Amino acid sequence: MTHDYPAAVLEKAQRLEQLLLRLASGESLDELNEELGFGLDRRELARQQAKYEAGGHTWEALIDGRHGHPHKAHSALREWLYARKKEDENLRAPQLAVEVEEKFGVKLNAGHINYLLRKRGLSASPGRPPKKPRSDEDATTAPAAPSESNDNAGIFFPRSSKDRDGGGRGGRRDRADSPG
Repeated sequence: MTHDYPAAVLEKAQRLEQLLLRLASGESLDELNEELGFGLDRRELARQQAKYEAGGHTWEALIDGRHGHPHKAHSALREWLYARKKEDENLRAPQLAVEVEEKFGVKLNAGHINYLLRKRGLSASPGRPPKKPRSDEDATTAPAAPSESNDNAGIFFPRSSKDRDGGGRGGRRDRADSPG
């Protein structure tokens, strides 16, 4: 049964059993957490104790069942990714995916990179990246936009009633002009 698990998973279950046994003998949870490399709170401790008791008080009962999924984005890769994003906030996930593959030989998709960055509060706002502002040089060398004429604006935007000469259909009169 235990030979299907990686050595690290088996060792962790054995350390967890040590923690439970030493805790039962009166040692401090905080000290045991630090010494044995855990971060158990009271709730998780209760869950592990129940698992241990239900499994017949054997360390095998404490084996973490999530062992078959290797982490592509290991801690060194994640720390590099976070540092790289902090270094250049304009980098986007597809670009970072290329850099990760070049540096670590690990292929991560952009969605997973965004997930990792979001967990650390490093993700960019959704949507397209903002356009880079044009420098003054670009503005002087770029051709000027053609000016649009307003000569034919009356075709699309009829004149207001004030501009009418009174000859139009249903034209309005000013109150001063009306008999009173």
